[in-house]
Amino acid sequence: MPGMPAGAAKPGFTLRRLGAADAAAFRDLRLLGLRRHPEAFGAAFEEEAGRPLAWFAGRLEVHAVWGGWQTGAGPLAGVVGLQLNGVAKARHKGVLWGMLVRPEARGGGLATALAGALLEHARSHVEEVRLSVGASNPAAIRLYARLGFSAYGVEPRALKLGEAYCDEVLMALRF
Repeated sequence: MPGMPAGAAKPGFTLRRLGAADAAAFRDLRLLGLRRHPEAFGAAFEEEAGRPLAWFAGRLEVHAVWGGWQTGAGPLAGVVGLQLNGVAKARHKGVLWGMLVRPEARGGGLATALAGALLEHARSHVEEVRLSVGASNPAAIRLYARLGFSAYGVEPRALKLGEAYCDEVLMALRF
């Protein structure tokens, strides 16, 4: 929900930016997503499963990664990251990456709230946020469109899983 302060209580869940201390929870959720939805991520489960916990902690230190928990006890329920570009001529753009919500936490607005917190943070760092989303994931495409993202192209055969190819829709949101 754009405009809500980071960490503010949302209906049914809380959000905050993750840090190195959250590396184990982040790793567990990320590996779950990579295993269950390989078509949705550029990374491969086999590559990231072998990485040490310190690698995941490093990602949380380098990127702005937001996490959400359902109210009450429970594991990390969702994440989304923002990558800022270090190249001078591309510093005006950020990349939304790694959006994932546990199946049991879907449908309650957590993905929208996570993206909103990330976009609120991004507004003070970049002029535009880009993302790529699997063309076979209409629910995610609709979510990003509701948030104000517009499609600007399709990358055919963006990912290869075995002998199958996955196209990705390229989307951007200008502030």
